[in-house]
Amino acid sequence: MSLVRIHNFSISLDGYGTGEGQSLDAPFGHATDRLHGWFFRTRTFRRMSGQEGGETGVDDAMARAWGDGIGAEIMGRNKFGPQRGPWQDEEWKGWWGANPPFHTPVFVLTHHPRPTLEMEGGTTFHFLDATPEEALRQARAAAGDLDVRIGGGPSTVRAFLEADLVDHLHLVVVPIVLGRGEPIWAGLEGLEQRFRTEAVSSPSGVTHLTFTRR
Repeated sequence: MSLVRIHNFSISLDGYGTGEGQSLDAPFGHATDRLHGWFFRTRTFRRMSGQEGGETGVDDAMARAWGDGIGAEIMGRNKFGPQRGPWQDEEWKGWWGANPPFHTPVFVLTHHPRPTLEMEGGTTFHFLDATPEEALRQARAAAGDLDVRIGGGPSTVRAFLEADLVDHLHLVVVPIVLGRGEPIWAGLEGLEQRFRTEAVSSPSGVTHLTFTRR
């Protein structure tokens, strides 16, 4: 059976996966780009963004595993965009422009489904009001023999961890303290017992933690 994977998921020292106050102008809330600066500097990110250059080394080596063998993604609504409640503007097509970086089917979890959205480059957004188990069933059907990536945000990652559906988890601990935002660890006491854990420190100051199902 295909694996369920999480990659490049940044958290603060105090366990927050994003800041408070997300908006169109502040996708990560008061955290701004502090959680993801390590990633934005990598060659992998710059290539995803159609740019040249970028740093190599430990951070880039970890970052580029993001796309290998992935056939579908599941994400929460707040990763797709800043709107809450019923959709006021179905013209919103996500943060990534006309050609999002996923190039696979993407299943967006929301209590307010909307029509499927086909984008350039092979990305198709499907909007589901579904449990993690049901969303994963649909994503696996779309992915075929390839793996399914859980893209975030924190509440979506936490829901799949709570349901014990994750086989591979790559967390990046960034040496900042946010103080508030969306926590990743709430309700997950004893999580480490399910996984083998490895840690790699980077000259950038972040620590890459990899959890692999036992």
